[in-house]
Amino acid sequence: MLEFKNIKKTYHVGGIETKALDDISVAFREKEFVAILGTSGSGKTTCLNIIGGLDHYDSGELTIKGKKTSDFSDQDWDAYRNNSIGFVFQNYNLISHLSIIANVELGMTLSGVSSEEKHRRALEVLEQVGLKDHLHKKPNQLSGGQMQRVAIARALANDPEILLCDEPTGALDTTTSVQIMDLIKRVAKDRLVIMVTHNPEIAEKYSDRIIRFQDGKIISDSHPHQERPKPDSFILKKTSMNFLAALKLSFNNLRTKKGRTFLTALASSIGIIGIAVILSLSTGFQQQIDTFQSDAMSEFPIIISQTAMELNAENISSMQDRIKDKMMGTEEYADSKEVYLYDSAETTIAHKNIITDEYLEYLNNIDPEISNSIGYTRIVQMNMLREIDNTVTPVSISNIMTSMGQGMNLSNMSSMANIASMDEIGLSSYPERLREDEESYLVKNYDLLAGDYPTDPTEIVLVVDSKNRIDYNKLKALGFETENVTSIEFSNIIGTEFKIVSNNDYYIKTDMGNYVPGQDYEAMYDSENSIPVKIVGVVRQKQDVRIGILGTGIAHSDALSQMIIDDASNSEIVKAQQQSDKNVMSMEDMDEETKNNFLSYLGGNAAPFMVMIYPNDFESKDAVIDYLEAYNEGKDIEYQVFYNDLAGRMTELTGGIMDAITLVLIAFAAISLVVSLIMIGIITYTSVLERTKEIGVLRALGARKKDITRVFDAETFILGVFSGVLGVVIAWLATFPINTLLFNWTGLIGVANLQIQYAVALVVISTILTVLGGHIPARMASQKDAVEALRSE
Repeated sequence: MLEFKNIKKTYHVGGIETKALDDISVAFREKEFVAILGTSGSGKTTCLNIIGGLDHYDSGELTIKGKKTSDFSDQDWDAYRNNSIGFVFQNYNLISHLSIIANVELGMTLSGVSSEEKHRRALEVLEQVGLKDHLHKKPNQLSGGQMQRVAIARALANDPEILLCDEPTGALDTTTSVQIMDLIKRVAKDRLVIMVTHNPEIAEKYSDRIIRFQDGKIISDSHPHQERPKPDSFILKKTSMNFLAALKLSFNNLRTKKGRTFLTALASSIGIIGIAVILSLSTGFQQQIDTFQSDAMSEFPIIISQTAMELNAENISSMQDRIKDKMMGTEEYADSKEVYLYDSAETTIAHKNIITDEYLEYLNNIDPEISNSIGYTRIVQMNMLREIDNTVTPVSISNIMTSMGQGMNLSNMSSMANIASMDEIGLSSYPERLREDEESYLVKNYDLLAGDYPTDPTEIVLVVDSKNRIDYNKLKALGFETENVTSIEFSNIIGTEFKIVSNNDYYIKTDMGNYVPGQDYEAMYDSENSIPVKIVGVVRQKQDVRIGILGTGIAHSDALSQMIIDDASNSEIVKAQQQSDKNVMSMEDMDEETKNNFLSYLGGNAAPFMVMIYPNDFESKDAVIDYLEAYNEGKDIEYQVFYNDLAGRMTELTGGIMDAITLVLIAFAAISLVVSLIMIGIITYTSVLERTKEIGVLRALGARKKDITRVFDAETFILGVFSGVLGVVIAWLATFPINTLLFNWTGLIGVANLQIQYAVALVVISTILTVLGGHIPARMASQKDAVEALRSE
């Protein structure tokens, strides 16, 4: 039962206004056809507003099935309109961009009825009102009477308890009016029908009860309701519109405005196009740089040196993080107008890597999948002799390491090793492989021009440059005739033999207590302690290898150096040098570093001066770095071993530059995204104005305020996705002419390359920004008064 008592205020029904109603007491029975008839001073039909909510009163009360409306929330009113009220409007109020079956289904959508059930019930009521053959037409394809039948079908679809009809025949001709009233009379058998009309003939012919109003007062009631006690049950099912339904509704609306939708999406996508093109070029150029660096620096080793270095205690942590803060621009900067003074000596630590047997074993246990070659550089002197024309003469392998060991300062060695590919200062010891089933460093990086690759530690090779050249002094030092000679046949070099003499045979102790090289070369050469070595091949760096560590001249394995050190470690001159702070040859005073270097030169120090770890490829370098970092974890700073990753530093630097350029360009392109956001807000507001009546219809059918917001959020969501996809597609298409132009200008192939992850991210960004831009107008739409919205044209 629906009952009004002592209502005093202005009310509306179906958008029709009435003045204050004094001392009204009206109750309606179930299954009753009531006609409310009469005029106020303004000549307008009077009744009460169910659409906007019957809680707008100053005194009195409205009771629905035993529950006072003063206790209703907004959601209770929404649910009541959806569950219990069916509206038939004078002007039909159908949503023009939906088919008639979709219009009928709309109220059930808000009730959460399943798709199958919703469609079945819509077909049923449309057949009931005689529109079975017009299911997929739009409202503008129907006559007035047909549109009113659709409105009645929509009102009946949710099986309401009350059918509220506002001038249902006001816009119809006489014949159609009779048809519609006959239809309404039939449906009145199952429910209460309240019809507002100012046509007395219709009221008298069809209604069971007529209530007349005049000047805001009830003047007659043909069949007053006599209330009798009965149990009232107030149960409401909350209404809601899921996002999928809102998407469908908004999509149908946008589909009716294809041209405007496309232009809006195109304008919104300009920023996305700009950013997508920038990212395409940035990614492509970075890939070109990475490819070049990978090719050019894949052979760059990670170098670990004994060289002493100065570390700033404040920066040790960033050094252990591979200097990433400085390279990536995340270093902290002071915000001050003062210059702060500090003593750098207080924060500086002199650090020297201690390469122990434990550390060397740790390195040798590295995973061969990430590094299969480790090179060791030692400064041990080789006491070499060669027999030429039956005469034994001393010869030497000229290289920078042995020169350093004789007394040169080694503090700059690590930086010099970084450019070890230069022919004159290249190393003479090549890396050893960690797995027998892998190619050796020499085979992988150097072509064999003549002879064989070495297979034994006592086999050595001659390294020439790309033009098969070598400094004549290096061959002269090896005993080859270079006077008035411009070239030497490979066959005259391969097979040349030398002997490396032990320290005990090579050095003799003088009466003054110092040691000097002996002169009896024949005896030294014939000694059983000598190590015979032979040149077995001539090699040259391969054309596709960018970096080679071997200098021109003799190259040998580290195993040969180990053999010499093992023999020399127990020699008399080494023992004497270990016990003396003077150079046992020149008798000059030496500091600790010079003494250690000289001991290494004599073969008395087994620790390598430098270790070079070669990643298997550029991608494996980070894994090697992580392995080296793992050794330092938990150790005091003095026992940690630092390394030099020149290739990594160069890569981070170039990568940081490209990232900075990309960010700056994106920042400029993002300005258009802000403009797009504002434009979407304006477009959405325009859509709200255009769809004001639709908002009123949705509210009359029980849509909540949040459902109205969701409808317009769904519309901006569709626009955002469409503009994002459109922008990405246009940007992708633009990469083809861009790549053609870049190829013609620079010779680079396929620079512009839009990555799928960037494309997806840009679509997401476009969607989010568009929804944000349209959300405020969407909220404005949800606050519109339903009655006022229905009045709009």
